[in-house]
Amino acid sequence: MSVLVVTGTGTEVGKTVVTAAIAAAALAAGRSVAVVKPAQTGVAPDEPGDVAEVLRLAGPVTDVELARYPEPLAPATAALRAGRAPVRPHEVEEAAAKLAGTHDLVLVEGAGGLLVRMDEEGATFADVARLLRAPVLIVAQAGLGTLNTTALTAEALRSRGLRCEGVVIGSWPADPDLASLCNLADLPEVADAPLLGAVPEGAGALPPADFRKAAPLWLAPELCGVWDAGVFTATMRG
Repeated sequence: MSVLVVTGTGTEVGKTVVTAAIAAAALAAGRSVAVVKPAQTGVAPDEPGDVAEVLRLAGPVTDVELARYPEPLAPATAALRAGRAPVRPHEVEEAAAKLAGTHDLVLVEGAGGLLVRMDEEGATFADVARLLRAPVLIVAQAGLGTLNTTALTAEALRSRGLRCEGVVIGSWPADPDLASLCNLADLPEVADAPLLGAVPEGAGALPPADFRKAAPLWLAPELCGVWDAGVFTATMRG
């Protein structure tokens, strides 16, 4: 796997922190990493965006942001309201493919969910994954309601012939409730893909050195970590 597409089941699910964790774990394993953010929304020109946050937490990655729009909206709407050109899927594919020629791993982080519109023609982040022929990682919430949004995202991937690499819980609570504990078994079932990690709640607030040291402990070997879903589930359930 040289290119991995990272999508969320929605906004504020921990997608950027998960991307940073994968980047940190890959760097710790001696791999070179690039991170592509096709469209950054809701950030002023002089403010750090998601790729800057990945760079801060993970360390020396190649960070690429293709477009930035000031309002926190879907990329297509944000581009239209800003009077700027939208990012097209082929532009993302070209940027990621070029980086894949010089890096061991390229992470392409979407905005919001898989089917958020990128342009006025209705292109979505799924079209980016299709052009890249890359597997897609789903970042999901831990608790109540996540099974439905994860199942819908996985179904959208399957219907387009796209492979789901797995699911990572973007913010695992320090004191998980019953729904969160049950979802450890249910998430891989509804996604028809393995559970590949659980990033602790508040991980993005850790000092970068601590974040980098801990990142492999949160992710499965498929994502350059040492985390084991069976051991984690058994531990959480006591």
